[in-house]
Amino acid sequence: MNQIDLHGQTAVITGGAQGLGFAMAKRLIESGAKVSLWDTNADMLAHATAALGAAASSQVVDITDYPGLVGAHAQVEKHIGPVSILVNSAGIAGTNASLEDYDPDEWRRVVEVNLNGTFYVNKAVITGMKARNYGRIVNISSVAGKEGNPNLSAYSAAKAGVIGLTKSLGKELAKFDIAVNAITPATAKTRILDTLTPEFIEYMLVRIPRGRFLEVDEAAAMVAWLVSKDNSFTTASVFDLSGGRTTY
Repeated sequence: MNQIDLHGQTAVITGGAQGLGFAMAKRLIESGAKVSLWDTNADMLAHATAALGAAASSQVVDITDYPGLVGAHAQVEKHIGPVSILVNSAGIAGTNASLEDYDPDEWRRVVEVNLNGTFYVNKAVITGMKARNYGRIVNISSVAGKEGNPNLSAYSAAKAGVIGLTKSLGKELAKFDIAVNAITPATAKTRILDTLTPEFIEYMLVRIPRGRFLEVDEAAAMVAWLVSKDNSFTTASVFDLSGGRTTY
């Protein structure tokens, strides 16, 4: 494993109780950071925090609750340290259905979590980063945000919005030494697969030239560099983790 120096850094990771978020938390802790996991599932948070050891803490947070996010951020800064790293990993796939049949309430739910939630979390942390003239943010988009997946229109639209948000915010904060980037993973081996039909899982797999799904540790390795001081120039950019499915 390549060594990334994150000593003295405090990271917040949404969706950190499992999947990509947990893998990223583990990698950041191995690199020397202290990490606060934010998730809605208290039981899973307790297990994740125990597994990660003393450098990990957690808060039960709903990323669609902006006042709650502000309060959680204040608690981290008071008890752990200034938040210098943010990774937005929380998200939901939503229903597999054609746009014609898509339930409007489900559309709003998916967009509220995946796009608006990303906006709320970024908004909650950037004031502190600007005051200290330093920060590293990674927003988790998806290959679906680049290409669009059939029967997953709400998720695809929301993740495309995350890319646009990232590009805009990265340019706003560039002069404050705050790098804001996104990654666009293909499907990873996480519990999100449990919400998808076997036919849709096969549809995604056959489009990956690598011939397999993303491993969570591969995503964590890319994020570890993106949130490090070594990433001193790149911002407002999108990093591909699609196994060759997208090349732009």
